[in-house]
Amino acid sequence: MWSFIRRKENLFLLIFALAIILIPMVVKNKYYILVMNIVGLNTIVVVGLNLLIGFAGQISLGHAAFYGMGAYVSAVLTATYSFPPWPTIVIAMIATGTVAYFVGYPSLKLRGHYLVMATLGFSIIVHVFMVELDKITGGPSGFPGIPNLSIGRLVFDNDFKHFYLIWTFAFFCILASINLVNSRVGRALRAIHGGEIAANTLGVDTDKYKTKVFVLSAIFASLAGSLYAHYITFISPRSFDFYYSIQVVTMVIVGGMGSVWGSFFGAGLLTVLSEILHVAEKYNIIAYGAILTIVLIFLPEGVLVGLYNLYQRRKIKAQIEEEKESSFGLKI
Repeated sequence: MWSFIRRKENLFLLIFALAIILIPMVVKNKYYILVMNIVGLNTIVVVGLNLLIGFAGQISLGHAAFYGMGAYVSAVLTATYSFPPWPTIVIAMIATGTVAYFVGYPSLKLRGHYLVMATLGFSIIVHVFMVELDKITGGPSGFPGIPNLSIGRLVFDNDFKHFYLIWTFAFFCILASINLVNSRVGRALRAIHGGEIAANTLGVDTDKYKTKVFVLSAIFASLAGSLYAHYITFISPRSFDFYYSIQVVTMVIVGGMGSVWGSFFGAGLLTVLSEILHVAEKYNIIAYGAILTIVLIFLPEGVLVGLYNLYQRRKIKAQIEEEKESSFGLKI
C-alpha cells in the first residue's frame, strides 16, 4: 500500500517538475507568468501552514507576520546595509524561526480559539511595527530599492527568470513536506491531530512536535517573503496584513487539510480568483467567505481531497453494481 502511494507521489513530482520546466516555454504572456509566480509564493506559505493546521491540527492566524518578517529582514539588510541577498534570506529564515519558537512555545499550550487569538494578536503587533517603524521599514509608504537575486552573471530581473527560481523553491518545499509527512514526525503530527491526550499516552512529546512544526511553517513563510521582496523589489505593510493570514488559511481549507498537493491546489485556485476579482477588490473578502462556507458544508475535506473521495465512492459503487449484475446473470 505504502509503496503504491510513494509511486503515485513520485509520478506527481515528476509531472510537477516537467511542468515547471515547460510552462515558460509555452506561456509567453508576462501577466500569466506573474500570476503563476504569486501562486508559487503562496504555495510555499500554504504548504508550511498545512503542516501546522492540516497535520498537527493547530490553527494559526499569524503567518502574515512571518511572511512579512522574511520580506523586511531581507529588504533592510540588502537595501540599507548592502548585505549580499542570498545570505540575508538565510538570516531572515533563522530570525523568523527564532521568533516563531518564542511565540509558538507558550502559544501552542493554548487550544481552539485561544490559540487563534494569540497568533492573531502576534500578527497585529508585527504589522503595527511595520507601519510605525517608518525610519527602518519605510512605514505605510513602503520600502523601495530592494535588489534582485542573482547567481553569478545570471540576474533574476524578469518574470520568466523568477518563475524558475520561485517554483524551484516551491518544488523542494513540497518534496520536503511529502517526506516529512511520510516519516516518523508525520505520524506523530497525525497522532496529535487525532487527540493530544491519546498521543501523550502513546509517548509522543506533543509540545515538542507542535513547536517544531510551528517553527518550520514560519520558516517556509519567511522564505516566501524574502523571495517576494527580491522579486517585486518594493514592499509595504499592506501586503502582510491580517487579510493575508485569512487568505492562506482559506487556501489550506479549500485545498484540503492534511494534503500537501491540496495546498498547491488551494493556493492556485484562490490566487487566480483574487486576480479575477482584483478590479473589484472590495468583493474579495466576500468571495473568500462564500467559498469557505460552501467548501466547509459540501466538501469539508477540501476541494481536491473531496473530489478524489467522490470519484472513489462512485468507482466503488459502480464495481458493486457490476458485481451484482454479474452474480444475477450467473443465477439465471
